[in-house]
Amino acid sequence: MSDPDRPDPDALLRVAAQEGRGRLKVFLGAAPGVGKTYEMLLGGAERMRDGADVVIGVVETHGRAETEALTRGYEIVPRREIAHQGHVLREMDIDAILARRPGLVLVDELAHSNAPGSRHPKRYQDVEELLDAGIDVFTTVNIQHIESLNDVVASFTHVRVRETVPDRLLERAEIEVVDLPPDELIERLKAGKVYVPEEATRALAHFFSKSNLSALRELALRRAAQAVDTQMLDYLRSHALAGNWAVGERIVVAVSELSGSEELVRAAKRTADAMRAPWTALHVETPRQQHFGEEERRRLAAALNLASQLGAAVVSVPAETVTEGIRSYLAEARATQLIVGKSARSRWFELRHGSVVDRLVRSTPGVAVHVMPMERGAPAAPRQRRRDYGSPAAYGLTTAMVAAVTMAGSMLLHILDLGNVALLYLLPVMVAASLYGRWPALYAGAISSLAYNFFFLPPTGTLTVQNPENVVTIIVLLGVAVATSQLSARVRAQADLAAGSARQNAALAGFLRRLGDAANEEELMQAVCAEVARLLDLRTVMLTMSPDGPLLRAAFPPEDRLETMERAAAQWTLERGLPAGRGSDTLTASDWLFYPLKAAGGTIAAIGLARDDAQGTVRSDQIPLLMSLLDQAALALERMRLRDDMRGVAELRERDRLRAALLSSVSHDLRTPLTSILAAVRELRQAPSPALIETIDAESQRLNRFVANLLDMARVEAGAMKLGVEPVDLTDAVAAAVHDTRATLDGHAVRLDVSPGLPLVRVDPQLFHHCLINLLDNAGRYADPGTPIAIAAERSAGSLALSVLDEGPGLPPGREAEVFERFRRLEGSDRSKTGTGLGLAIVKGFAEAMGLSVEAANRGEPRGARFTLRFPEALLIRETGEESAL
Repeated sequence: MSDPDRPDPDALLRVAAQEGRGRLKVFLGAAPGVGKTYEMLLGGAERMRDGADVVIGVVETHGRAETEALTRGYEIVPRREIAHQGHVLREMDIDAILARRPGLVLVDELAHSNAPGSRHPKRYQDVEELLDAGIDVFTTVNIQHIESLNDVVASFTHVRVRETVPDRLLERAEIEVVDLPPDELIERLKAGKVYVPEEATRALAHFFSKSNLSALRELALRRAAQAVDTQMLDYLRSHALAGNWAVGERIVVAVSELSGSEELVRAAKRTADAMRAPWTALHVETPRQQHFGEEERRRLAAALNLASQLGAAVVSVPAETVTEGIRSYLAEARATQLIVGKSARSRWFELRHGSVVDRLVRSTPGVAVHVMPMERGAPAAPRQRRRDYGSPAAYGLTTAMVAAVTMAGSMLLHILDLGNVALLYLLPVMVAASLYGRWPALYAGAISSLAYNFFFLPPTGTLTVQNPENVVTIIVLLGVAVATSQLSARVRAQADLAAGSARQNAALAGFLRRLGDAANEEELMQAVCAEVARLLDLRTVMLTMSPDGPLLRAAFPPEDRLETMERAAAQWTLERGLPAGRGSDTLTASDWLFYPLKAAGGTIAAIGLARDDAQGTVRSDQIPLLMSLLDQAALALERMRLRDDMRGVAELRERDRLRAALLSSVSHDLRTPLTSILAAVRELRQAPSPALIETIDAESQRLNRFVANLLDMARVEAGAMKLGVEPVDLTDAVAAAVHDTRATLDGHAVRLDVSPGLPLVRVDPQLFHHCLINLLDNAGRYADPGTPIAIAAERSAGSLALSVLDEGPGLPPGREAEVFERFRRLEGSDRSKTGTGLGLAIVKGFAEAMGLSVEAANRGEPRGARFTLRFPEALLIRETGEESAL
């Protein structure tokens, strides 16, 4: 439990996370037409009058004249146009806003889904990026778009809203509720100020009924109050302010192992519903829980399960006593209402321990304590309370220690007085208390008193005490033994609680580490099943919903399978998001208990738990750990799916970029040679000329090379290349490539520095020829006119390098690797260059397919670029014709 006098670390971290971020203000409405956009524009105008730099990112006026009038005077960032299925969609240009970097940006309709091809699929993600950049944002949203209220709204409006925003955005935002009474909103609707007349008539008959609008209005007001309450609690905890600040009710029900706890939970649920307040089921783990019988554990587990199903937050805290645990949690949670049960304790118990309720009332000022009568169920079996009296070895060693002290005292009696000898007997008492606990310590105190009396107090050899002062010594010795034993027992209990908490934290940390190692969804699900099974000693399965029903995705042990009843329970959990199966209120005949894994979009999976014996599924002391494991598993699974979705979005974005680049390239590089060929053909019909024939031939070769590059790139992308590896002489290969590119290299002298004594290389001749052609073609186009082009081969330890060198503008420093990207043309000079940007990408694809590597770099003197194909030792052939060893 946290210290109420110290700032809460989690609250401080949440406050620190807001440093440097922009502030978000949400104009929250109950329904369309209440005036959210109007109020947002008024708020922005007020900030602008105060000197703030305000721009409009996106505002939807829906043709309302009074709203459009308010947009005048604002700087409006132009929207980005996106072509989609034959239509042009206009979305907020987040890059333009980030480049403009205003102090405040107005972004309407937070729950809007962006057009395909946008950076983020949802507008609220655009807003989060703006906030991360330190830009303040004003935005609008209707209450039906809040994720946690989506099901509630659909239950009475019968309209399922698909565009939602996560609740976490509201938790950190300033909220302004734009409220309008239902009658006024209906009048606005009839006047055509919300929808066109035809849509308005249909809306009045369905969504915009007075009952629906009243319910939505209440939800908006309550959700805003809840967000403000959360922010207030964070402020109190981060500044260590005392008090519960009961602006809103917060209910805690104390759940125990006693009969009637389930009735207590149901009463707490009714109270929370009546007060419209969040509630928590609290269980305090004390040392006596170690002595619970199976029936008590079952009752406690059933009560906590029921609380979870009814919507409570289930919390288990360790403490030495129930009163201490409840008091500490009430202070931390700033609770205003406590519900406890009145149990049938004996009068002797009340006299001995005092009333728990009385102690809670006295120790929790400001908290209303409700004492509910707990119904008497069937008489439970008497608890066999086992006390830890210690082992026989403990008593034997304690006796030996007392005997040793007695012998030492006898030998030192001539130099010590009786008072100092008595102090020696404290040693076995303290050692026994620290090693063995309360009862061996009491035993040590008793026999130490007897030994001291018998062997040292006159008359020795008897238990008679002549001097009254010695009676005080014996009493003090016994008192020290009792006090030491009690302190030892208390410290041991606290140590056990701390060790249990540490084990749970370590288990949760290990669980998260194991989930972080998963590479895909299948591995993640299997890891969840394996870790939950290991930590809780259970059998586990995980299922997701498919068109054919629940689909088993992972199991531990892997051979586990489910029968018809279990599948029905799993389907119930996946569809309703509630536990089902053994130990729940639904389909209890199943041998498995299924829990939902919930994320922002609803239930994404169900995990099933079963035990090999017939003693139920989850023990009461395991429920808090299980809930934590399931929450983390759901988050990990959601992150995995979001990562896969983002990867798919990135691939689509890259595909669209390549398509646009290809169309741009085709529009120029395909059209240019075709235009030249057509013009030459027309002139050739009028007057035959060898020059025209040469033009047609050159442009045809250029066109053929362009189409070949496109086909080669398609082969690289599809992975459809089949290698025909054979020994190739570099001298012959270079000569053939130079011959085929003589037109491109016209005006450039070619210097060959390829020794005939170089070893043969094992490559695909055709692919290697394409690599050389594209490298030479690139050099011919970018080299300065009249400069030579060199082709050099150099043997080094472990490899052979073949380089093409030109004397031209070279490559932009630091961007050498970019030249191998598709459709990328880096201009090293101000001269316009032709080409598709595919040639060097094809060189890289073909080279890697053959096991080569390709590098690009700038030359020193003379200036220019160097492109190098590097052959590893494994592809070189010795003079004997055998491959060299790796």
